[in-house]
Amino acid sequence: MGILGAIAVKVARPGLEELGEGSHWAVHAHRKRRSLVKRIGARVLGTVVAIVLLWCDSALASGPHVVLLRGWFGVFSTGLDSIANQLRAQGIEAEVVGHMKWSTAVAEILRKRSAGQTGPLVLVGHSQGANNVIDMARSLKSHNITVDLLVTISPLMQNPIPANVVKAINYYPPVWGAAVAADRGFHGKIANFELASESITHMNITESTKLQKEIVREITTLGQQKK
Repeated sequence: MGILGAIAVKVARPGLEELGEGSHWAVHAHRKRRSLVKRIGARVLGTVVAIVLLWCDSALASGPHVVLLRGWFGVFSTGLDSIANQLRAQGIEAEVVGHMKWSTAVAEILRKRSAGQTGPLVLVGHSQGANNVIDMARSLKSHNITVDLLVTISPLMQNPIPANVVKAINYYPPVWGAAVAADRGFHGKIANFELASESITHMNITESTKLQKEIVREITTLGQQKK
């Protein structure tokens, strides 16, 4: 019995060792599979993120780029911020800046164009900002850049619209505002709208929700036409 017991113990021990080694191998294999799955998942996630970022960059590059210039001190042009917010809600790139930074805005447009931005260019301005978006268009003309839509709101003593503008729309009240005219060589379209309403003035014209909706509609329509 003692001999058989010793034999049984000797036979049993290798079995336990083999079982331990097999268990260790199974755990190791499981960890390797889990690590492989993580690496594959990370690569797939990275690819998806890259595709999404590429799509976003492409959408911004081909969509309208809108620059809105405030008038003097910016305090009477707050309606431009509302227009910009409505455009952003539709995925359109829009930025509002003070009219004194119009030359900086031109430099930024040139930078984006050189970086591959090809979408329609829209310039919107109120009061002195309206005068300065015309100056922006004239500056861009020297670089052979087209302004697809130029919107002026209550300009006064402004320069004519340069030839690189495809379409110009001007909104102005009867007092402290004026119609815009074409420069030599201009072959685009100009539309002047005198807003004859006692409630609309040079100071509050950008607050008109009807005017805001009209400008947003013009810009979104332009973006759809260019697709």
